[in-house]
Amino acid sequence: MCILYMAEPGSAAEWRQAFSQQAPGLEFRQWPEVGDPREVHYIIAWEPIPDLMQRFPNLKALYSAGAGVDQFDLSQLPEHVSMVRLIETSMADIMAEYVVFGVLALHRDVFEYQISQKERCWKPLPILPASERRVGVMGAGNLGLAALERLQAFGFQLSAWNRSDKSVPGGRCYVGQGQLQEFLEQCDILVNLLPLTPETQGILNASTLSHLPQGAGIVNVARGAHLVEEDLLQALDRGEIGGAVLDVLNQEPPSPDHPFWRHPRVLMTPHIASNVQLKGAVAVIAKNLEQEQRGLPLLNTVDRSKGY
Repeated sequence: MCILYMAEPGSAAEWRQAFSQQAPGLEFRQWPEVGDPREVHYIIAWEPIPDLMQRFPNLKALYSAGAGVDQFDLSQLPEHVSMVRLIETSMADIMAEYVVFGVLALHRDVFEYQISQKERCWKPLPILPASERRVGVMGAGNLGLAALERLQAFGFQLSAWNRSDKSVPGGRCYVGQGQLQEFLEQCDILVNLLPLTPETQGILNASTLSHLPQGAGIVNVARGAHLVEEDLLQALDRGEIGGAVLDVLNQEPPSPDHPFWRHPRVLMTPHIASNVQLKGAVAVIAKNLEQEQRGLPLLNTVDRSKGY
């Protein structure tokens, strides 16, 4: 029985060391040194694997090396093979840090001050208390709830929009398509942490952006495909959106002539809002080995009917 590592080669030695400490009974193999593929029961991968079950007939679980699983075709996995997200506390904490950074940048008018700095203009702006700023998070899963908990400490008016009802720290949860417009209309700053599914692809578009208050801010830390980039650019140029903090794009990196590079109201970062934290991820896998031996459900399995 072994686990096959098929993710970032430069991190393989650290993964091997972590497994030797936390799951010493599980043999660690690194792609392409597969050995006997019949002995591979678990795989850590970032990209889809062609002919997965034909190549690894005894696979029990596929672990995503990233936060999302939208890159995998879940229909190709037999029911007895679990798809598992390596989400754990430290990863959620790191994502929450980035969300706080993005929200505070928008809340404290960083884009306005950057423009003023380039124009050599010393122009203080009125300060709006956090208690008067409404921040909404799309997606109230592990990452979204962690972000909301961090934001609560600043005193923002908080809300969330989710597929199902969740308890939102200090605020309200809007549920389903029927309450999406109502949710958007009260978001001075909108944070996207939705999973990418056919239903959420392109959800940040001209229609949804038009329901936000005039001059609202956007923080997208989920997937680039959630955002229709041309619609955002038009909304920014018309002043309907005041600024956007984008950690994910449709094409990464964007082409050298992409308008986001030079837009004064866009802050881009290279998909670094959060990542899988190695020790915590291995701890999840080690715990799942125990769960499997005891006949209990695995942690962080993907609900295939939802896609996350």
